[in-house]
Amino acid sequence: MNRRDVLKTMGLTTGLAIAPQLGFPKKKETEGTFKYCLNTSTISGQKSGLKKYLEIVAEAGYDGVEVWVQDVKDYKAQGGSLKTMKKFLDDSHLEIYDAIGFAPWMVDDDEQRKAGFEQMKMEMEMMAELGCARIAAPSAGVKPGMPLDLLKVGERYKQLLDLGRQTGVIPQLEFWGSSPVFYSMGQALMAAAAANDPDVKILPDVYHLFRGNSGFECLKMVNGNIIDVIHFNDYPSTIPREEQKDKDRLYPGDGVAPLKQILTDLANMGGTKVLSLELFNPEYWKNDPLSIAKTGLEKMRKVVASLP
Repeated sequence: MNRRDVLKTMGLTTGLAIAPQLGFPKKKETEGTFKYCLNTSTISGQKSGLKKYLEIVAEAGYDGVEVWVQDVKDYKAQGGSLKTMKKFLDDSHLEIYDAIGFAPWMVDDDEQRKAGFEQMKMEMEMMAELGCARIAAPSAGVKPGMPLDLLKVGERYKQLLDLGRQTGVIPQLEFWGSSPVFYSMGQALMAAAAANDPDVKILPDVYHLFRGNSGFECLKMVNGNIIDVIHFNDYPSTIPREEQKDKDRLYPGDGVAPLKQILTDLANMGGTKVLSLELFNPEYWKNDPLSIAKTGLEKMRKVVASLP
């Protein structure tokens, strides 16, 4: 086998590294290897509810949406039908790329962790009814002040992946930059390696990569299969890193994040990447939600279009 054959086998040739995967259904035109998604936190200021959020996302022209599990639960509790919601999604050519939940699956307490897995199973099954293939798996419930055993986290994450295969909804390891326990891409990579599972996924976030001091060079180390979705946003230069909060997140391109480098590294990984706009900015929430959604999509497209 010659050198090029070896590179082909490893998936490292340039063509393979940047080619979109054919398995993704193409519902709208997208640039390069990216699809555009709106995390509903971005338009949650008026607390309009799931149905209205999805209507706004569809009207704004996104490829898909990232919902919060609690909003889906609230929708059901108010008499909403998941079957009806799935029909709306299909009719709107809108896909739920991911769901944000907070089941305490990572905790050390056996009873709490068991309840966390049961919660995750229920939430996975609920999201599967809406055609959602992914769910966030953060360190919710883990108490600060004690070292986190990342080998145990990896073991638990593998169990969570087994549950994901049963339900059809794969959990994505999510780290929070402001967390005192699980805050860096390095920790997520170690836990993913410890899981020793072919389906591991990590859910990074531009803000959290910065806030937790992971930096962005780590993205060059990652195989394309490990990242499907990234929370896309920006951050200001006027607030020290350690003092920045979720509310300080900005539209992509309005801050100082190295977005071109990030997008280039994501593209070089191979496969289609979902850019999910996740903001919590109270100043934005003062505006009309549809205007916020459209502005966010325009700014994401502008950053992607600026790539060489």
